[in-house]
Amino acid sequence: MLTPYRRAQAAEALAQARLDIATRGLAVTVTQRYYGLITAERKYSASQQAAQQAQRFLEIAQQQQQLGQVARSDVVKAEIQFQQQQQVYRESALQMANARLQLAVVLFPTLNQNFTVVDDLTAVPSLPSFPDARMMAERGNPDLRAASEALRVAQQDVRGARNAFLPTILIDADYGIEANEFALHSRVSAQPELGVLPNLGYFVTANLSVPLWDWGGLRSKLRQSRTRETQAQVALSQAQRQLLSNLYSMYNEAVAAKSAVDSSQRVSELAAESLRLTLLRYQAGESTALEVVDAQNTLVLARDGYDAALARYRVALASLQTVTGTF
Repeated sequence: MLTPYRRAQAAEALAQARLDIATRGLAVTVTQRYYGLITAERKYSASQQAAQQAQRFLEIAQQQQQLGQVARSDVVKAEIQFQQQQQVYRESALQMANARLQLAVVLFPTLNQNFTVVDDLTAVPSLPSFPDARMMAERGNPDLRAASEALRVAQQDVRGARNAFLPTILIDADYGIEANEFALHSRVSAQPELGVLPNLGYFVTANLSVPLWDWGGLRSKLRQSRTRETQAQVALSQAQRQLLSNLYSMYNEAVAAKSAVDSSQRVSELAAESLRLTLLRYQAGESTALEVVDAQNTLVLARDGYDAALARYRVALASLQTVTGTF
């Protein structure tokens, strides 16, 4: 009698595990779009600064040409750089608007862009050690839990198929009033000589069913349930191996992303210092316009690379947490 109840419990736990899987997947999607918007906003700000620097370089080149210190080619090169940075600035504004729309789609039931995001990219969270991550994955992974509950459902199906070979006893008991009058006592009009009789009564029916022959139907159901149990055991073993594979892969990605954050931050700082020094050397007549343009482009690429590395690390952590849970 407890087999259907236990199977229902296992099915409920399986549904909850699948819900956790979907929830963690949604968290990764939201993280990607959230930091995609922050990265787009940073790129918009960086491209605006790059456009202002290109304009400043154009003004410096024009002033140097008027003083006869540089050739016309420097002004042409500065103007080309200025026009290119203006185009990048306009494109970054479009990318920022698209990123906001993509995030709004997953945040609200109706499209609503009236929200702001907090730029916490530089607040890089720490990465737990691999043994701790493995322990969390073994303890709270929803994929592994779903496979375990699926096996438990299959085991209860096998038990239910076995129970079908046993005799079935059905007991039905009724208690109440069976009379033409709603009362505890009344007279029977057909037999008034019996006097006042009680209306309350009961009866019990017992039914014993013994399975003797069913043309092999019960054995077929038992074999099917055992096959599903074997399949669930194989799926559980595969889930355990896949868990370790995903854990190694996602942890290595998070480590690589953290290393990229540290190196790209240093590159961005060096690129900003290089542009400052190159502009000073150009004003002193010690460098060419090509060097200034190259320094400006290098700074833009370095800043974009740093922001992309920060967003990559955040997404890597969110992906790792689909395996380990929140840490």
